[in-house]
Amino acid sequence: MEQFDFVEIKVPAKPEYVGVVRLSVSGVANRMGFSYEDIEDLKVAISEAMTNATTHAYEESDGGEVTIGFGLYENRLEVMVADHGGSFDLAKVKEGIGPYRQSESIEDLREGGFGLFLINALMDKVEIKNEYGVIVLMTKYLHTNEVGLDDDQISATQ
Repeated sequence: MEQFDFVEIKVPAKPEYVGVVRLSVSGVANRMGFSYEDIEDLKVAISEAMTNATTHAYEESDGGEVTIGFGLYENRLEVMVADHGGSFDLAKVKEGIGPYRQSESIEDLREGGFGLFLINALMDKVEIKNEYGVIVLMTKYLHTNEVGLDDDQISATQ
């Protein structure tokens, strides 16, 4: 089993907490050694996922939560945004998750589909699970300057 650290944050499903989550992903990605450009991409992608979750997950009810999970691996950061507020069982989430395909009906993934197109453009890999609520799993690879590591080798280890 690949070693990684897991950080989980729960915030109220309110737009004013998007900034808190942006700062969190910025801090985590900075610690991992991501470039300024990659950190900016991560911040935009997580903002889109959060906005989608806060706007559509709790239209009927107040007091909902959004759960954000960060999987810190040696070569990548995986970010999960779930609008059902529960804790992540990472193995379970990854079991039933599939890639986001642009052919999927936007209605199936709630409104705010443009945000998903944007996330897909900014991240290296985007997967969606929408059995109970929506979980967006976004992966950004850490491109190091080590000799012998190039993009092809990094992506081949997925």
